[in-house]
Amino acid sequence: MSLETILVPCFTDNYAVLVHDTASNKTLCVDAPEARPILSALSERDWKLDTLLITHHHHDHIGGNDQLKSITGTRIVGPEAEKRQIPNMDETVSEGDEIEFAGHPIHVFATPGHTLGHVSYHWPDDHLVFTGDTLFALGCGRLFEGTPAQMWASLSKLKALPDKTQVFCGHEYTLSNAEFAISQEPENIDLQMRLMDIRDKRSKNQPTLPSTIELEKRTNPFLRPDSAEIRKKLNLPSADDEAVFAELRRLKDQA
Repeated sequence: MSLETILVPCFTDNYAVLVHDTASNKTLCVDAPEARPILSALSERDWKLDTLLITHHHHDHIGGNDQLKSITGTRIVGPEAEKRQIPNMDETVSEGDEIEFAGHPIHVFATPGHTLGHVSYHWPDDHLVFTGDTLFALGCGRLFEGTPAQMWASLSKLKALPDKTQVFCGHEYTLSNAEFAISQEPENIDLQMRLMDIRDKRSKNQPTLPSTIELEKRTNPFLRPDSAEIRKKLNLPSADDEAVFAELRRLKDQA
């Protein structure tokens, strides 16, 4: 694989992700919470930013756009549905679009729920997906603009990706997500083991990303509304998956 991925911590719990193609020496960034740490990470490696992909319009994902554009001249690409909320984009994308970075195809998925225009970026040849605030490690985004039905459809789309796909999301929320997950499915052995690993990593201030689609399907309650244990705990034995998901999201909002 000719790609190198670098997590760039921003603010208190955000991540930007740098993707560097060693063959072409081109560099892409997914989301830009703030410019300074991204510029520092680029400078440390002597990389030049060529493309900035944006998942959605919230300030903690676009706060560094203008400065990165003025300093690096990067091309900014983001969701067509949020073009009024994300200034200075050079290209907009929607469901089903395909873009390219240094010869690597990138498929665009509309993943509304957290915001109405949220998109995720799947790199099929490189087994990567950048999910912003739709799918988190062991969680999913709050429904600030969308409905449970929209978010469940978005998560189902991501859940269908190949198991080995690496998942990069926008925040280091994994420990708190894991604690909620274990409260809903305490007998899940895979989740118990993952929680121990997460606690160890966070005690050392290490990131918990990336995850994989396979691991999320085995441990993330928001991808597991068909779990008999979760359904029993929620007293929803015969509800459809969307209703179980909606109740999980309601409970997480109150946690």
